[in-house]
Amino acid sequence: MTWTWIQTSTELEALLSRHRECAQVAVDTEFRRRDTFYPQVALLQLCWGDAAYLIDPLQLDKIDALQAFMTDPAQIKYLHSASEDLEVFERWLKVLPSPLFDTQRAAALLGLGGGLGYRAIVAQFFEVDLPKEETQSDWLQRPLTPSQCEYAAQDVSYLYPIGVQLLERAVEMGRKEWILEEGARMTPGGKPPLSKFKTAYRLPPRQQNVLAAVVQWRETEARQLDRPRSWILSDKLVMAVAQALPTSVSDLSSIEGMPSGLVRRAGEKLLAQITLADEAPDVPTPKDIVRPLSRDDKDVLSRLSARVKTIAEALQVPPEVLMPKSDLERFIRQRSEPALESPAAWSGWRQTAVIDPLKQALLNDE
Repeated sequence: MTWTWIQTSTELEALLSRHRECAQVAVDTEFRRRDTFYPQVALLQLCWGDAAYLIDPLQLDKIDALQAFMTDPAQIKYLHSASEDLEVFERWLKVLPSPLFDTQRAAALLGLGGGLGYRAIVAQFFEVDLPKEETQSDWLQRPLTPSQCEYAAQDVSYLYPIGVQLLERAVEMGRKEWILEEGARMTPGGKPPLSKFKTAYRLPPRQQNVLAAVVQWRETEARQLDRPRSWILSDKLVMAVAQALPTSVSDLSSIEGMPSGLVRRAGEKLLAQITLADEAPDVPTPKDIVRPLSRDDKDVLSRLSARVKTIAEALQVPPEVLMPKSDLERFIRQRSEPALESPAAWSGWRQTAVIDPLKQALLNDE
């Protein structure tokens, strides 16, 4: 395994210039996210063929060449399970890699299996069992150890040929655009923070509105202070605040487990948000609080799930890749909630292959 350290902006610009005409590149990052809200970029790995390049972002004084490279439409970027990397790029470079060819999604859409981790896909293509000892390394330390460098280089030196083979297979199957569409739709971050409170639908409307306000307050605080959400206020305490409906700082302090330091620092500000939410007239149910499907809708879910499975078998794609259960439930809810927005993932190839057949199945049921 060979790799080359790139430690200055001048070296990086020369590297990118030498590979400007390449059609594809493998990309990965290492970062730390232990005591911060945002990932702290620690290393960028690139590979155009046989050699890996380890770029030290801590030493760069200019990133404009890297920003241009990441958005160059002529060079496909191979990343594996790119969601966390996208958070790194959004924070660090303020741009996202494009065109993005996510090899995990590609493998699923090409019939090789859904949700394959990087070690699993390397084992499938090369029968190599990658070491995992450095997974939890401190990537911000300098100098990096030889073991860390080896680990980081492997993340792109295998990824490049895997990406090339998957792209060739995608072209043969007529699914290259499917994968690039998926990449173009990928965005940093996961589901809305409020959606993780699965029992929120059981709360009375006042408490639901306060819950949404407290979750939003915590999100703002976490971003501003660059601290993990749980360091601001745990999920358990967020729910406790919503249920208690405190009207004073004293009420807030009396909630079991409430950190006194938080009350002193931001109690008044949090209470103001709670009061505003609690007193707002005729506020609709927050959109990310979802009730379980009715019995009739569950029957529809069962029938449509079978239809998705049939489509998936024909395409040799895992059903959950075509239409996750949460999306299928949303699709069913749209019958009674026409204003409910359709996810961006329902457009393009998935509209033709999945959404339109499901709509026809619903019509046939009526």
